[in-house]
Amino acid sequence: MVSTPAQEQPVDPQDRSGPYATHDVSNQPPPLAPYDASQDIALLEGLRREGAAWAEEDVRRLGLRAGSAEAQEWGELANRHEPELRTHDRYGHRVDEVEFHPSWHHLMRVAVGEGLAAAPWADDRPGAHVARTAGGLVWGQTEAGHGCPTSMTYAAVPVLRRQPELAKVYEPLLTSREYDPGLRVPTEKRGLLAGMGMTEKQGGSDVRTNTTTAWPSAEPGVYTLRGHKWFTSAPMCDVFLVLAQAPGGLSCFLVPRVLPDGSRNTFRIQRLKDKLGNRSNASSEPEFDGTVAWLVGPEGRGVKTIIEMVNCTRLDCVMSSATLMRKTLVEAGHHVRHRSAFGARLIDQPLMRNVLADLALESEAATTLTLRLAGAADRSVRGDDPDGTESAFRRIATAVGKYWVTKRGPAFTAEALECLGGNGYVEESGMPRHYREAPLLSIWEGSGNVNALDVLRALSREPATADALFAELALARGADARLDASVTRLRAGLAEGSEAGARRLVEQMALTLQAALLVRHAPAAVTDAFCATRLGGDWGHAFGTLPDSADLDAILARALPDGV
Repeated sequence: MVSTPAQEQPVDPQDRSGPYATHDVSNQPPPLAPYDASQDIALLEGLRREGAAWAEEDVRRLGLRAGSAEAQEWGELANRHEPELRTHDRYGHRVDEVEFHPSWHHLMRVAVGEGLAAAPWADDRPGAHVARTAGGLVWGQTEAGHGCPTSMTYAAVPVLRRQPELAKVYEPLLTSREYDPGLRVPTEKRGLLAGMGMTEKQGGSDVRTNTTTAWPSAEPGVYTLRGHKWFTSAPMCDVFLVLAQAPGGLSCFLVPRVLPDGSRNTFRIQRLKDKLGNRSNASSEPEFDGTVAWLVGPEGRGVKTIIEMVNCTRLDCVMSSATLMRKTLVEAGHHVRHRSAFGARLIDQPLMRNVLADLALESEAATTLTLRLAGAADRSVRGDDPDGTESAFRRIATAVGKYWVTKRGPAFTAEALECLGGNGYVEESGMPRHYREAPLLSIWEGSGNVNALDVLRALSREPATADALFAELALARGADARLDASVTRLRAGLAEGSEAGARRLVEQMALTLQAALLVRHAPAAVTDAFCATRLGGDWGHAFGTLPDSADLDAILARALPDGV
């Protein structure tokens, strides 16, 4: 028999010096939520500057809701419980439905109700499209996936206007602020969502190689489709804009999921895509076989018909990247304010301050450019552009912004994640979800090469776009010598531009444009650090390499005020 040593005593669970002390938690940040997602000086200044000051109260209210513990949990649950495809009902009938967790519907209900889908097209107030973008910049901090159907719904309206009789029926429902899920006759619902099906497996972005066919029926404007789309997101939407080869060439069509007589249109969902990120949002491969569709725009002009949709969705890609930057910056800033290492809080350590300040510059530049693009879009679509300058600027600057801001997202989120160290690499932190989301935005609506080449195409075919860009840059002339030198280099670069050098040229355009906007609208600390690094070459190859001359304190005070 083994006796118990005399020195061993029963453990007192109240003795905090004993083994139970290992369960004490210290040196960990408290939960970020609740926080105010609209507490972003650059965003609010841009909102006012671009003509939507009237929306500030709503944006601030939405920001508080976005940062609430409830809304943040919706985002987490919508990604943990992914959508599920149900092809048949219990009796064997084909239904092709996608089922979502309730949290997805909560997110969608708020987004649609707050006008983040197509509502601006029914709003006569100047700045309505800017207000929507600002709303997206704050509400998007909950979760990114549900921004896909709202974006496509927003972008569908100007395309449908190419066919007034269809717009008369569907536009009031698409611009509704009522979220009404479920597949029913579209005209019997309180609100509709729109998707799009453009790409096919053999061509991707080269949609002119599409093989889906469209044959006219006896009824004018009505066609039947046959084919297989490769990447159609949000298949639970009510109507879709798709491209197909009609007798007159590649054309655009409106495809409803449910026909006017209540029967299901043929929209066989073969599978849902198993994606890197964006897991809350269903992306699918639908098959058309005798599918009823209505022609939108003339036969053979499909690409020209949908170009306005592309302009809108590309703007939303820029917005979503800027949103992701802001969200991960706030997460990183919150962590380092409460975490200590080597005898000091992380936020007080010079190198960490350099990293955060560098990220803050990138985030402000992205947000400022996003709102400038939204302002140009608003004035362009409203007709508040008598000489066409804003439309020309929008045409080229949106493609430039889409290329550059979305390209910066993955590196940015990786650096923000690293600020949390090992904690950031754990799913519970939420940072891995943001990191997986980041590459998506540079791929959808045209990858980097597609957008860079689109910029070259605009410059060669639409000379007014270059004039509009340089007119914008001229507004900051003389304010910073580094910016002036960059504009001069850019002019020379346009004259010597080649297809192989398109990325380099578009990068320079983006950085020069961002610098010009910051020079005009941001404080000196932000402007000087951005121009010194992004234009002046006083920068390394990673974030956190700002020069010693940078005013880190002023940059961080602007980017991360108390409360975020």
